[in-house]
Amino acid sequence: MASTPDVPLQTRIVDDKSPKCVPFILERLQAYQAASPTTSSRPFIIGLNGVQGVGKTTLVRALAETLQERRSLQTLVLSIDDFYLRHADQLRLAASQPDNALVQVRGEPGTHDVALLRDVFNALSNGEPTLIPAYDKGAYNGLGERLPESQWTRVNHEDQPRVQVVILEGWCVGFRGVSHDEIQAKWLAPSRTLALHQLDDLFFINDQLKGYEAVTNLLDAFIHIDAEDTEYVYGWRLEQEQVLRRERGIGMTDEQVIRFVDAYYPAYELFSDGMRSGIFRDRKGCQLRLIVDKYRMVVDTIVI
Repeated sequence: MASTPDVPLQTRIVDDKSPKCVPFILERLQAYQAASPTTSSRPFIIGLNGVQGVGKTTLVRALAETLQERRSLQTLVLSIDDFYLRHADQLRLAASQPDNALVQVRGEPGTHDVALLRDVFNALSNGEPTLIPAYDKGAYNGLGERLPESQWTRVNHEDQPRVQVVILEGWCVGFRGVSHDEIQAKWLAPSRTLALHQLDDLFFINDQLKGYEAVTNLLDAFIHIDAEDTEYVYGWRLEQEQVLRRERGIGMTDEQVIRFVDAYYPAYELFSDGMRSGIFRDRKGCQLRLIVDKYRMVVDTIVI
């Protein structure tokens, strides 16, 4: 196993991302509204991807506040984490591939309820009443479980304003599958985690992304918070858990953090290059890539 990365010295996330992202989103929104001026048009849909611990929550909060409160646009924030499989379905998936470590716990593509994700976005696109799922990551001793529908969020019902903007955030939002030849080449090359897995297991994760394409293709704008070195994610997660242990007496040990991030890291190694080159194959200027350093500070901004 590779050595444990150093933990960043900065525990407070400074929001230097919103001043760069908000103008980009407002510009894309203005272009969208000009092309679809009627009130019956579907909502403007934003995708936001960032490695764990990079500061997505802070940025999403600022974007939503700008759109909802300053622009008076009914804004809905969704996390792809709330679309994880039900506990029983995750257990069935794990049992169906007992030698595939990538699907033994939630996380990688293939462990989401893609049918539910598509259904929700179809309803939102058509302005129809729908329920937004919620997920409890602490259920079943941390294995997780979807909350009952009685605890889901109602949107677009008769007594509610229609959703005008949707923000979908998550660590794997925007991932697109690649060819098996490309996966094999990455598997054979030096890497942090890919060689720990069978090639067919990596193929499985890759092929599951076909199911996410319908939602990825709906995105009108995309923000990718990238890192100079993706392995910074280990240090950021170690830092977060150390703060939890110090302040609340709970949190994963350093060894547990490494195993936790290792479960996600193969997807970073497989699909990050595709995001860096742009997820929109036929549209220019709709993706903003922010590159951050070890301390989560933006060092470069690229419009793709």
